[in-house]
Amino acid sequence: MPPARTEQQQAAEQPPRRLLSQVPLFELARAAAGPAIETSLRVVKVAGDGRCMFRALAQGLARNQGRFLGQAAEEQEADQLRLAVAEALCRTAARRNEFAPAVYAVEAEDKMQNYCKRILSPAFWGGEPELLVLSQMLRVPILVYIPSREAGSSGRPGFVAIQRYGEQHSKTKAGKRRKAVRLLYSGSNHYDLLLRR
Repeated sequence: MPPARTEQQQAAEQPPRRLLSQVPLFELARAAAGPAIETSLRVVKVAGDGRCMFRALAQGLARNQGRFLGQAAEEQEADQLRLAVAEALCRTAARRNEFAPAVYAVEAEDKMQNYCKRILSPAFWGGEPELLVLSQMLRVPILVYIPSREAGSSGRPGFVAIQRYGEQHSKTKAGKRRKAVRLLYSGSNHYDLLLRR
């Protein structure tokens, strides 16, 4: 058995700490500035009918491919995204196991059996579990923002990213950057789409 190490020996093995006076000023300024505010985004409104998250996501996926969805196509694709989530989480235990973080998010609020009944209703709102599944299933990064005023910004207009899903899918196997879908969460249980200006 090796001899016990002294506190000095243990401290010597730790990486050196940087004193505040050794931190470059731009790092201090960035930390003090708070969350990054994106001002180059514009809001694309979607209907608030219980499908809003799915609608915004469907529209964002289409726009990333250079397509625009009319109202009927948007609703149809939103319902297909909902069904994809239901299939992933509710069809079989083996399939569900592929989406463990989403299962955890569902079970933190409800029983899976109840969720599987409710997800099929067009009026059931989407959120964290559905975004976890869809970012993985579609291999696309999804970013959720709130208006900067809700993030405590001092009057600067714009949007602040509060959650990122599927960041591991930011690049293709060939190393090409994938376009993220950006969603705006209004804080009143509604999602809209955000696009670059």
